[in-house]
Amino acid sequence: MSQTNQNTQEQERRWRLILGQRPEQSSPEYWSSDDENMFQCLDVLYNTQQQQRGGLGRSSPRIAKWLGDIRQYFPSSVVQIIQKDALERLNLQQMLLEPELLENIEVDIHLVSTLIGLNHLMPDQTKETARIVVRKLVEEIERRLKQSLEQAIQGSVNRSAHTRRPKRIQDINWHRTIQANLKHWQEEYKTIIPEQLHGHPRQRSSLKDIVLCVDQSGSMAPSVVYSSIFAAVMASIRAVTTQMVVFDTQIVDLTPLLEDPVDVLFGTQLGGGTDIAKAIKYCRTKITRPEETIFVLVTDLCEGGSEQQLFKQVAEMLNSGVQIVTLLALSDEGAPYYDRENAQKFAALGIPTFACTPDQFPELMAKAIEKQDINAWYATQQQK
Repeated sequence: MSQTNQNTQEQERRWRLILGQRPEQSSPEYWSSDDENMFQCLDVLYNTQQQQRGGLGRSSPRIAKWLGDIRQYFPSSVVQIIQKDALERLNLQQMLLEPELLENIEVDIHLVSTLIGLNHLMPDQTKETARIVVRKLVEEIERRLKQSLEQAIQGSVNRSAHTRRPKRIQDINWHRTIQANLKHWQEEYKTIIPEQLHGHPRQRSSLKDIVLCVDQSGSMAPSVVYSSIFAAVMASIRAVTTQMVVFDTQIVDLTPLLEDPVDVLFGTQLGGGTDIAKAIKYCRTKITRPEETIFVLVTDLCEGGSEQQLFKQVAEMLNSGVQIVTLLALSDEGAPYYDRENAQKFAALGIPTFACTPDQFPELMAKAIEKQDINAWYATQQQK
């Protein structure tokens, strides 16, 4: 096919999407399944006859699916326009205020991601309803994962804090010390002579510092939701100190809001560009104990800023002693898209770099706290 014909077909494709007209012939070469899905998304909103027939109707699942679809098929700048039009044309604000919607809606990660994205377009009354919906999912995820995360972190902290040179008598782990020295039982004196003491080091305010740095660009929405919930849970564990920073081209430190993951989520603004280097540079100013710090970077590594600065900041952070883990996604869906070249460069620096499911995250953090080989652990996860 000539270049001229290709250009003509591409122009026709775009105009048909703009004007809401399907191709006259069935399934032409230039009209893909994604084009058909985009057409249907736009048709629901902008086709007058469709609106007269009821648009999305009163079906909550259809609303959730449609809101998720537009984020899948259009860039964030276009999605913002479509969402704003939907609020006016389809009266989604009123629908979110209806009690029957809240009673019957099936809350999932995609609906919550959409509500967070709509946050700054909602009036206060609608926003309160949205918070109720978001809290449903937060509580569901916490019921499923909170206990395992707390147990994994507390257990790993206890193991990593073990010392064979306790400085004070109250730091001695007597049970473990007796167990380890039973072979030194002195029958004559009816006692054990401990050759090696086991105990805990002097307790500080926290034994590990954890910094979550989360990309809040539109494609990372499910990761933002899970990261916020996990950060709030970890913030409640006294053995670790947790901070959370979200970023696009701007940076927001959400650490003061970690008492409530719903507040954290509504403090985010999904969409926008990505400047990872700028975010890492900011996080470095928050790190006071680099050798006791775990830095978890959640991003698809699609750097919109300077890649040279990105790797400069990463190298300096590594050299200071910080332990870095990069999660290309923190969701049940894996990493649908990420910058493979940058991921390979991170891996070449010795930084574990992979997508992680929410169920894997507690064990991942336990391995990181114990400074075990995370790449080896991840390899075993892939074999399951």
